[in-house]
Amino acid sequence: MIFLQILRLLAVMVLAFGAGKLASKLKMPAILGWLIAGMVLGPHALNLLDQQTLDAAWFGSVEHLLECVAGLMIGTELLWKKLRSAGRQILVTTVTESLDTFAVVSLVFACVFRITGVPVYLAFLFGGIALATAPAPSLSIVNELKTNGPVTRTLMPMAALDDLVGATVFFVVVALVSAQISSVGIPVAGILVLVFLPVPLGGAMGFLAGRRMCRARTPRQAFGTMLVLLAATAGLGALVNALLPVPVLNFMLLGMSFSAAFANCIPEALLENIMRVMNPVIGVGLIVVILNLGAPLDYHLIFGAGIYTAVYILARAVGKYSGAYLGAAVTGAPKTVRNFLGFTLLPHSGVSLVFTGIAVSVLSGPAPECASILQGTIAAAAVINEVIAVFMAKKGFEWAGELPGTGKEVPA
Repeated sequence: MIFLQILRLLAVMVLAFGAGKLASKLKMPAILGWLIAGMVLGPHALNLLDQQTLDAAWFGSVEHLLECVAGLMIGTELLWKKLRSAGRQILVTTVTESLDTFAVVSLVFACVFRITGVPVYLAFLFGGIALATAPAPSLSIVNELKTNGPVTRTLMPMAALDDLVGATVFFVVVALVSAQISSVGIPVAGILVLVFLPVPLGGAMGFLAGRRMCRARTPRQAFGTMLVLLAATAGLGALVNALLPVPVLNFMLLGMSFSAAFANCIPEALLENIMRVMNPVIGVGLIVVILNLGAPLDYHLIFGAGIYTAVYILARAVGKYSGAYLGAAVTGAPKTVRNFLGFTLLPHSGVSLVFTGIAVSVLSGPAPECASILQGTIAAAAVINEVIAVFMAKKGFEWAGELPGTGKEVPA
């Protein structure tokens, strides 16, 4: 059974790779081909990548490991000497784009729900879910098209911070709503520990890896040490996740923290050699991560999307763009960052679906009608927004002049 599931996954990966190549020939990012392949080949269409495979323990372990691998792409860019000058700009912009998105979406839905008679507290759950940014789509465009410039250099570290801010706000909102509608409240302090847990966990393992890599006699030994401890980090994360009441550990953040720690411990030449070998592996990892993102999306929801879905997509886009613009303007960021960073923050679906599942589990007992509204709206938005967002993210890099061959890219 497992052997057949592995063959199915390999076949889907090959087909997704081909779909990505086709998308590239049509001047679209390859990820769009991967995402559509996931939907077409997933449980809701051709079922080649079936639900049984997606739910299999081995697939979950592989996918978590590959999320950690994808995190290397971000973490290895978080070098202290690079962050010292841009740290304030990145932190302020992350906070403004996150909180502005929460404020815009919550306010818009509070008005809509006030008119339609839906409990207003649901608006804040929509706002909390809207904060989530799926970094993999934009990062896959960076990896595929080799984008370079202020927008790219701002986006990379923001991907790590955005997850922390988004998860913190979301779980605090869930805790407050749960305390209001349920007799069993969720302790905020405990939730915040779970949100930030990947940072010290990955950081400690990455520091250990960095120390051991510095002692290695050859680059090959250093590379082997990194791989072993990366796998151990993913395994430790899986163990911790299994012990949690809700499996919410962010493995990409775990990989980011791991790689940021070792990247700041080893010589830059060694880091470049390691990433030269790892880049093709990261590419494969991104395909599987995006397939796992696309397969659960039911394309039928596009035809059933209602006014709430349209409002959600538009309000979130306004919040992300205006918040990124405000943060970049306040911190004196380059004009291209102010004008185009917001477009690269539109991809959403992976984390949003996890957040939606958690929120629905809180609402399903005391407020099943609210759970139904939330689940239907976000599920439809995930399908529609992701296709649009991938296209807009690519256009954001293009308009910023950061695609190689445009003649406008900004040197590092």
